[in-house]
Amino acid sequence: MTSEQIEIWHNPRCSKSRAAKAVLDKAGVAYTERRYLEDPPTAAEIRGMLDRLGLEPWEITRTGEHEAKELGMSAWSRTSEERDRWIGALADHPKLIQRPIVAVAAGRAVVARDQQSLRSLPLPRA
Repeated sequence: MTSEQIEIWHNPRCSKSRAAKAVLDKAGVAYTERRYLEDPPTAAEIRGMLDRLGLEPWEITRTGEHEAKELGMSAWSRTSEERDRWIGALADHPKLIQRPIVAVAAGRAVVARDQQSLRSLPLPRA
């Protein structure tokens, strides 16, 4: 990713993810698309993205998904002691990651489930 680009963790089957990508396309933004279900992030990449987001792993977890229910995640503690457990689950089950995540090369990122969140990022031109 160059300083002019952003990265989107994208799931083409998700309407929110497609909408965010459409906003980027309409704005003429250069970006790298990562289909995170096909190219899952590592635990280290998830930690880095959480730092950029300023969030905890349980804040970007889709706890309503079948995999989360099978793991019993709704009963997991949301504490610093359990943080690695949550991150490991996201790395092992990328479908649990909230989408889309849009990151600016300079460091900031948002879960861009609405246009306001996406527009809070500085969007460089292509």
